[in-house]
Amino acid sequence: MTALFSIYDRVFALIERLLGAWFLPTLARFSFVAVLLHYFWNSAKTKIGDGFLGFLHPTDTAYIQIFPKAFEAAGYDSSALSSFHWLVAVAGTCAEFILPMLILIGLLTRLAAIGMTGFIFVQSYVDLTGHGISADDFGTWFDGASDSLVMDQRLLWISILAILIVKGAGPLSVDRVLKGLIRL
Repeated sequence: MTALFSIYDRVFALIERLLGAWFLPTLARFSFVAVLLHYFWNSAKTKIGDGFLGFLHPTDTAYIQIFPKAFEAAGYDSSALSSFHWLVAVAGTCAEFILPMLILIGLLTRLAAIGMTGFIFVQSYVDLTGHGISADDFGTWFDGASDSLVMDQRLLWISILAILIVKGAGPLSVDRVLKGLIRL
């Protein structure tokens, strides 16, 4: 039995040596880009007005997504909302564009992943309290089902981001290039 464990240890020590520090962050960034980049960009695109500075003119969709109850209370009139609502809508929309882009190119990846994690927590809170998502759709962990829209999916999203927070962007990143330039 000791020989079997010894072989097991040697095989996985080799795999760990070969994959080393590059594999997990590269896989995490690839997974984020393949699964979530377009999700967040498409969401952000629904929130911007027309023109080059459209991000400064959030659409009604922005307010419906971010402040559903406040927007309803304002009679679905965005001009009746406060400057705080406008500021949060603009900041949230910009975050949906900028943070995924930073992860894509691997620039300030750890900070961008922290920002995305916070974004996902806020998004989940708004889904629960503002949009009245049902308990079945919100889901629970350890229930035998792996398809809840919030608890299951977003745990996986945050797991990908946690790898980036801990490991950084990996070798194929602007972070790595900048780190090399700083050493010169």
